[in-house]
Amino acid sequence: MKAILINDDRSLRWDDVPDPVCGAEDCMVKIEAAALNRADLMQREGDYPPPPGCPDWMGLEIAGTITEVGEEAAKKSDWKVGDKVCALLGGGGYAQYANVKYDMLMPVPKNCSMVEAAAIPEAFATAYLNLFIEGNIKEGDTLLMNAGASGLASVVIPMAKAFGVRVITTVLSDEIADSIKHLNADVVVNTRKENIAEVLKRELEEGHPVDVAIDCLGGEIMGKCIHFLKHGARWIMIAALAGTKTEIDLKNIYVRNVRIVGSTLRSRTPEMKAQILKSLVERVWPKVEGGEVKPTIYKVLPIQQAEVAQDILYRGENVGKVVLTVE
Repeated sequence: MKAILINDDRSLRWDDVPDPVCGAEDCMVKIEAAALNRADLMQREGDYPPPPGCPDWMGLEIAGTITEVGEEAAKKSDWKVGDKVCALLGGGGYAQYANVKYDMLMPVPKNCSMVEAAAIPEAFATAYLNLFIEGNIKEGDTLLMNAGASGLASVVIPMAKAFGVRVITTVLSDEIADSIKHLNADVVVNTRKENIAEVLKRELEEGHPVDVAIDCLGGEIMGKCIHFLKHGARWIMIAALAGTKTEIDLKNIYVRNVRIVGSTLRSRTPEMKAQILKSLVERVWPKVEGGEVKPTIYKVLPIQQAEVAQDILYRGENVGKVVLTVE
């Protein structure tokens, strides 16, 4: 089969690789679409190696059709050849086929295309992990989701809204604010015009403090914002695109019982990932099928143009997910 490989100069090529072999607990999936994530860029740059046993090529989420079911997978699950599925991978999604353990598969939600389904597993699992497991968010709480135009925010915001959460998000321009109106965030802050720390201070004073923050930016502003949260709030760091250094008033942290949580999905055990996917199908799929939560697709390109697709993420121009299709 073919897959996207990384050249020595970090350019990409579509080239031959060994065919995967279906293990006893696995299903073979013929890939029809694969979504991009920033982790793919990190892997391309040598900063985010795949877990042991995963292919060397990139790709964390796919959608496709089951072509083979292993003996144990057939006993332990209801999967069968021909089922349309989406899957969370440790790596290896930029390819024609993927070998996937049966409990890393989910049915394609009704009313979702294969392109939309490919944009679900990583982003939805990350959103669920940080909202409900790390954040323990509840109906009536307030969420701060930084970088409202990101692919993750395009899932986190509607998922939070579907479960009765009030959402504050940040953008870099009025044009971007207009582009994410469909996500229905309650407060959209253009940080070129307003200081987000001042906004959070005002929200606290007016009785709407943040219960949970999901932050992929970090940097100097993180330390300024964390002082204006609800008592017992959780600030969840999932990346540090705006910088890895900040200054925090530690007294504020212990007086307000604020918890700073570092979180990545990729580092979780396979067992925990399987439980997250099971919870997604049980709790979130009905909201996806009802139209309350759906991935936002920014652009679709053939997999041979993976480098062009990744350049969109490097430039930060996408509002929502970029997806590759596989013929």
